[in-house]
Amino acid sequence: MIIKILGTGCPKCKKLEENARLAVNELGIEAAIEKVTDLNDIMDYGVMMTPALVIDNKVVSSGKLLAVADIKAAISKE
Repeated sequence: MIIKILGTGCPKCKKLEENARLAVNELGIEAAIEKVTDLNDIMDYGVMMTPALVIDNKVVSSGKLLAVADIKAAISKE
């Protein structure tokens, strides 16, 4: 599983990355977590508001900071 955090490095983007790492650890799964900060790359996903969460190349959230529980639910769906 590949989880990407789309954002330019704002506090919400950093917190989303932290929450994603916590969610992965709590679920006990193997996942690569990558940060995407280049605006052109972010726009390639069709995202206009950050932070955004991408799981296996599918945008599951944009423009809001997800809690750990919300990320765990999104991971479980994928």
